[in-house]
Amino acid sequence: LMSNFVIFSMVDRCVFNSSELQDMQYVFSFFLKKLEILRFSSSRGKFVGFSEFGVKNAERFNKDPAELADMQLRKETFCKPNIDIFYSNALSKSVAPYVRIHSETRDSGGRRLLVCSVYDFYPEDIQVGWLRDGQEVTEDVTSTERMANADWYYQIHSHLEYTPRSGEKISCVVHHANTCLSLTCLSLTCLSLTCLSLTRLSVPHPNKIIIGASGLTLGLVLSLAGFIYYKRKAQGQRPDQTGPDRSETGSNRSETGSNRSTPVRDRVKPRLDRSTKCCRISFL
Repeated sequence: LMSNFVIFSMVDRCVFNSSELQDMQYVFSFFLKKLEILRFSSSRGKFVGFSEFGVKNAERFNKDPAELADMQLRKETFCKPNIDIFYSNALSKSVAPYVRIHSETRDSGGRRLLVCSVYDFYPEDIQVGWLRDGQEVTEDVTSTERMANADWYYQIHSHLEYTPRSGEKISCVVHHANTCLSLTCLSLTCLSLTCLSLTRLSVPHPNKIIIGASGLTLGLVLSLAGFIYYKRKAQGQRPDQTGPDRSETGSNRSETGSNRSTPVRDRVKPRLDRSTKCCRISFL
């Protein structure tokens, strides 16, 4: 039934390579039966045909200055407003992957296969590698292509074929966006693998490092200034014990304020010494 219909579609695209948007261009394409026959690009400023029908219409559109001006204006009216929305809601976001590792028996000769599966990450740029007792493994390693899940997330699978050695540690290391994941397995015997830990190490952004260092420096300066002020104030209030009448004056003042003398330890308020609590946070 579909063979009796002619299917055509028009697609508007905004093509760019960076968040600066200086190299952005608007592209309009006309498809007939899934074949592109006509295209307008803001970088060229004119229509280009890819078939007899497309070339004929491209020549007609290129003779109309108003049509060309309207198409060129779509870079400002269509692309830029929508790119800002995509950047703030999707393109600038990232989702850390979920990593799973399992082993399979390869053959009767003792060879085994480790499969490191990485699921549900975004964006698609990712690196998956293997470490064997801390050394990078480059041989007997195969990986699939990054596969889209049709829900903005991706998955990838890496395979390591090896002969187990008692006591060795094998790790699958995943680098994605600002996150590094490492899943380590310990070979207890030649046939069994026990997963020990999945650690996540967040790689700080350079701007966050600069801000943290500036805050630390400012805190040290303020602490030093407070210490100097405290020492000077303490020296200015220290009583002079060389004067002969200092004690008598103090005793008369005490008798005037109260009928009976109060011990010094009861008149001085204890100062609360707050110790800083340290916390260690580990991510599993």
